[in-house]
Amino acid sequence: MTTAAASSTDQGFSIMRLWRNKESRSVIIQILTIAAIFAFFAFIISNAASNLERIGKGYSFSFMSEASNYDISQTLIEYTSQSSHYQAMFVGILNTLMVAVFGIVLATALGFFMGVVRLSKNWVANRMVYCVIEFIRNVPVLLHILLIYGIVVNVLPHPKNAMNVADTFFLSNRGFYIPEPVASDAFMFVVAAFVAGIVGSVVYAKRAHRLQDETGKISPVLWTSVGLIIGFPVVVFFITGMPLEWVPATQGTFNLVGGVALKPEFMALWLALSIYTACFIAEIVRAGIVAVNYGQTEAAHALGITAGRTTQLVIIPQALRVIIPPLTSQYLNLTKNSSLAIAVGYMDIVGTIGGVSLNQTGKEMECMTIVLVLYLAMSLLISAIMNWYNNRMKLVER
Repeated sequence: MTTAAASSTDQGFSIMRLWRNKESRSVIIQILTIAAIFAFFAFIISNAASNLERIGKGYSFSFMSEASNYDISQTLIEYTSQSSHYQAMFVGILNTLMVAVFGIVLATALGFFMGVVRLSKNWVANRMVYCVIEFIRNVPVLLHILLIYGIVVNVLPHPKNAMNVADTFFLSNRGFYIPEPVASDAFMFVVAAFVAGIVGSVVYAKRAHRLQDETGKISPVLWTSVGLIIGFPVVVFFITGMPLEWVPATQGTFNLVGGVALKPEFMALWLALSIYTACFIAEIVRAGIVAVNYGQTEAAHALGITAGRTTQLVIIPQALRVIIPPLTSQYLNLTKNSSLAIAVGYMDIVGTIGGVSLNQTGKEMECMTIVLVLYLAMSLLISAIMNWYNNRMKLVER
């Protein structure tokens, strides 16, 4: 009995020593905090599941294999009203990704351009860009979406009077129509040449940068990369007998027929999100360039480096270390703001699974879980890519 009491006392002293130790105490607190968080979510999920079971709505995703029974105007894969909710979900994912990818590319290009113009010594250009940025940034993005959608639908001509370029590209209030590519089997050689060109340009760029660091000799990286990525596939394209045919749209009874159509809903959402985000990126770019001490520019000019090479080799690499972290947030904002697509009828994730599918099946918890997980996955993917790029661009300390 005495031995057991002594053992219990020793254990009590041992726990107290662990608690008094700063490192041990921090680990214990973190473990308890994580356990409490998991317990909280387990309680919420269990409570929701039991409440759904009580009203006869079990938590199940079996409805995803049933027919969706609704149409989607713009799809990148084959889809009909008899396709499953899984198929509708994939259509929504692709539509969301299309807006996000196209939006990020256009917003980045516009943002960098406006950011540089904001630093221009031309007073008119500087002030014009400043006014545009301040106006667009201080108006809700939803209003921009509705404004551009209204312009596309009401200002552009009807399909019979569509604006066209050489009977190949058509622009009307039903969308922007471009020729549809129809590829033969030999086109795979062109794709292989394009991939090989990208690999070759990366290898050449690394070799050129290493040679420049060792000898100071500057190699034509840009034009070599253009030749490998564009010129080489073009040569293969002609050698293989031009295995890609472009089929333009034609005038139908009520609408344009054929081709690849960019619907007004997509155009409004894409342009509005891109322009809105570009205004924030412009200020980020301006701040990043201003953050680089002007002495860096003077030192480069003192070494005889031209203004263009100074911007490319001295200013931009240092500015990117300031630009990339907030730029990541803007990319995430653009992707998440695409959920406003339902306002103009563009069927993204929210419009398909979080909208029509939810209303038809009555599976609110399941549909919202899918939407949340999908947006989380896309956001984490963008963050991972930008963090990787940020680690590549950051200053390496010796």
